[in-house]
Amino acid sequence: MSDRIYLTKEELNKIIQELKYLKSIGRSKIAKDISDAREKGDLSENAEYHAAKEAQAHHEMKIFSLEKKIRNIKIIDTDKIDYSKVCITSQVTIMNLDNKKCMTYRIVSDNSIDTKKNTISFKSPIGKNILHKKVNDIVNVNTPSGILKFKILSISK
Repeated sequence: MSDRIYLTKEELNKIIQELKYLKSIGRSKIAKDISDAREKGDLSENAEYHAAKEAQAHHEMKIFSLEKKIRNIKIIDTDKIDYSKVCITSQVTIMNLDNKKCMTYRIVSDNSIDTKKNTISFKSPIGKNILHKKVNDIVNVNTPSGILKFKILSISK
């Protein structure tokens, strides 16, 4: 059984829009590419035809994958979240107690990770250890280089 995927309503809507596009315009474009390639003659030696059929297989796999993902989604209602504790969608500022360096991350599901936006998964070593903690809590995070201690400085929406 697949793991539950936690997304906001907005993130789910993006996936639904992508799926609609793939099922309509995407499928039509691939069908046209296959038809155009088929008109070019002998299918056994037609590279364009084989490439279009391969693109079709990848396209259908993407549709299948998105449909499967949608079945496993749990919507996070951001209006009902208690931000007194770290949770998915929280923005958290933590301080490494060894070097006094501060970092701010947004806690997200695996599907929403974007390093440019300083997001980390709730399943990552830091995310796992700070989840459900409060401001001023100190957490130990196992890393390949040893245990790091972090203090939670702030939690926000």
